[in-house]
Amino acid sequence: MDFSLGEELEAVRDLAREIFTDRATPERLREVETSPARVDERLWGDLAAAGLLGAVLPARDGGAGLGLAGLCVLLEEQGRRVAPVPLWPALTGVLAVAAYGTGAQRAQLLKGLADGSGRLTLALEEFGHADPLLPGTTATADGPRWRLSGVKAVVPAPAGARHVLVTAATGCGPGLFLVASDATGVTWEYADTTSHDLSAHLALDETPAEAVGTPGGGAVEDLVRNAFVALAAVQVGVADGALRYAADHLRERCQFGRPLATFQAVQHQLADCYIDIEAMRVTLWQAVDASAEPSDAESADRAALVAKWWATEGGLNTVHRVQHVHGGIGVDIDYPVHRHFLWGKQISTTLGGAGADLARLGALLTGGAVTS
Repeated sequence: MDFSLGEELEAVRDLAREIFTDRATPERLREVETSPARVDERLWGDLAAAGLLGAVLPARDGGAGLGLAGLCVLLEEQGRRVAPVPLWPALTGVLAVAAYGTGAQRAQLLKGLADGSGRLTLALEEFGHADPLLPGTTATADGPRWRLSGVKAVVPAPAGARHVLVTAATGCGPGLFLVASDATGVTWEYADTTSHDLSAHLALDETPAEAVGTPGGGAVEDLVRNAFVALAAVQVGVADGALRYAADHLRERCQFGRPLATFQAVQHQLADCYIDIEAMRVTLWQAVDASAEPSDAESADRAALVAKWWATEGGLNTVHRVQHVHGGIGVDIDYPVHRHFLWGKQISTTLGGAGADLARLGALLTGGAVTS
């Protein structure tokens, strides 16, 4: 199987790498981390102006049609620099609206998302249950619209989001719903995260909403699968960026008159990191490839879960090892590598940890149900 990038994806990668390298400096990251919203709006505008936000959109909606593959290339570059912009929730949501939204919904949302003037976020997680495909939030039909009630946990990057895509249970199965962030019955409770991002718990009380696609028609399953793959892509970049910091540090720092990089025990640690990252990258692109075959949803689900498990397990192992080989410098919050550790830790628990991933994968392989 050939996972090499084509010319269009290479162009996205190179442009994204240039922008993130120039803009996401340690000084700028420190500035954004202490801001109220924790989002680098200037960088978000630069990505929009470069056409990178719109690149994932279908051609019919004015995009380059790069879809999930283009998103993963962009996310890997973001993760490498731990750049504080809400790419994975906003653009994973874009893919869902582009695939399942009505003409009116696409016209209302996608242009603003592509040019950076508006964005949305995702409400997929809840308290007390690890499976985003089994939401406890309920949706009740109200004429052509719906009303939602329930609580969604740890909604990423709520600041600046005009709309939220919410998963909720209906009599026909899980449905995906579009909610204005300031709609009637919406209450936000802001919460810090491990990675210094700002999240929020979202309470809904008979909140008016529009369905995106037909409830039970596959929109939620596709969105969750794409979210798994997107998180895996960010984690590949986070782990790779951390490893590069470790390699530079060990090459420059000496002990007993020799660079630390020449010590066999340290080499073994970095070799394990390299193997984990390569496994993460291979399973990521296998999942992207499988997702391009809509007729085989089970294979796509299986590949996405494998990629997410590797990102959760391998990514967390990598940032732990990198922190360890840095010694005392690794716990110094003035040294940039600590951000990779925090991001790796946060991603490893988003939408469930490694145990939840294995439970889902086991249920998929055996035809059983995931238990909380």
